[in-house]
Amino acid sequence: MIDLDLILLVGSVVVIVAILSARLGTRFGLPALLLFLGVGMLLGQTRVNFDNAELAHALGFGALVIILAEGGLTTKWSDIRPSIGVASVLATLGIGISVALMALFGHIVLGLDWWIAILLGAVFSPTDAAAVFSVLRNVPLPQRLRGVLEAESGLNDAPTVLLVSLASSAALTGQSEYGPVLLGGLVLLELAAGIGLGVALGWVGVQVLRRVALPASGLYPLATMVWIVFTYGVTAELHTSGFAAVYACALMLGNAQLPHRGATRSFVEGTGWIAQIGLFVMLGLLAVPERLNLREVVIALAAGLFLTFVARPVSVFLSATAFRMPIKQQIFVSWAGLRGAVPIIMATVPLSMGVPNAPYLFDVVLIFVVIFTCLQAPTLPFVARKLGLVDLERAREVEVEVAPLDMISADLLQVRVPAGSRIAGVEISELRLPRHTVVTLVIRNQTPFAPRGQERLRVGDELLIVTPTSERELTERRLALLSREGRLASWRRSAPDPE
Repeated sequence: MIDLDLILLVGSVVVIVAILSARLGTRFGLPALLLFLGVGMLLGQTRVNFDNAELAHALGFGALVIILAEGGLTTKWSDIRPSIGVASVLATLGIGISVALMALFGHIVLGLDWWIAILLGAVFSPTDAAAVFSVLRNVPLPQRLRGVLEAESGLNDAPTVLLVSLASSAALTGQSEYGPVLLGGLVLLELAAGIGLGVALGWVGVQVLRRVALPASGLYPLATMVWIVFTYGVTAELHTSGFAAVYACALMLGNAQLPHRGATRSFVEGTGWIAQIGLFVMLGLLAVPERLNLREVVIALAAGLFLTFVARPVSVFLSATAFRMPIKQQIFVSWAGLRGAVPIIMATVPLSMGVPNAPYLFDVVLIFVVIFTCLQAPTLPFVARKLGLVDLERAREVEVEVAPLDMISADLLQVRVPAGSRIAGVEISELRLPRHTVVTLVIRNQTPFAPRGQERLRVGDELLIVTPTSERELTERRLALLSREGRLASWRRSAPDPE
């Protein structure tokens, strides 16, 4: 029998601990994923047993869809548009160069079998969208540089998935049905087709969501996310890049003037966090600390150092020089290629297919991600300052945070002036609302404007009124009295005088 009560209890405790860990990670400049991974590994030392690699692979890809959707929906196209060219080259040619160099290093220096060495390069090379978004958005970088890193992390999952899948199949059979040239062409074809389908389905989603009138505002964020998942399913069934389609579709939806954009953004950020928490706790459960040994640590360190100081810089230099990217920016892009979810998820592919030495590869990738994320992520602000890349204008900008009104002990009232109401014709200054209560916006004929004190209300106007929570009841009573009595209600005593 399944003890659902116990599952809900343990699950809620894990999520609470993970949420608190996220705050700790932000404080030290670390992606929260490492702390979530640690929570999973601690759980694995208790009675919680999880060793289903196939399920981990499927759930990992599902979580990655949600993470990429959150990244696309919260990215401004204006930020990455100047950088999309160099980011695309980094996500394709750059990945190929990095994989080739890592495979040579793995086979010649580390003594790994050729296909395991190729798999090592394929799972080590892609940067991670979740890690990049969570860390870099706290560093005041120039817009173009930030755009390069964010777009690269959103696009490089697609070619990597194909490389890892083909290399895993070849490791089982001992040979590959594709040569290097044909493989490169296939990667580019799937990537281009995925982006094209993602843009097309994103445009369709924008048109539908703009025109449909859903009965509840909470359905718009849900419809947006479901449409992105639908896009992934369609493109994956057509054997094109589902991950590229997800990112392109999410960019389209996130940069369109859709209804309830604020609610949608909050919803996708929440689902993105849930996906990250579930993903890394699960991967932590899949890890077997007792299996780790000194040889795996040495291999992880050697491969990580080669990737960080040789393979990644070479791939960035060869990819970005044609775009005239300054050498200091190239150095930073090389150092800021954070790894996180993606390499570990990719390592579950050969694990689920039963590739020989796949558990060994998974352990090496796990060690590499933990060590080098701790090394690179906290140092990014320092490296940016030393290279003179901190955007002083961005650093001086005020921080704007959208907070729920209950966090500031206030309520937002939406008031509509109905036909027959005597509040029509009353000036804003004549409302005499309670102290610290403000009419912030009037929407008239679907046109919003900030009202002046002499503005007269009309039938059909919608008012947005911010009032302290303690004054909400009095404000509502005052509005009801004005609606019945009009401006003369100022002298009546049927409600307490707000002043």
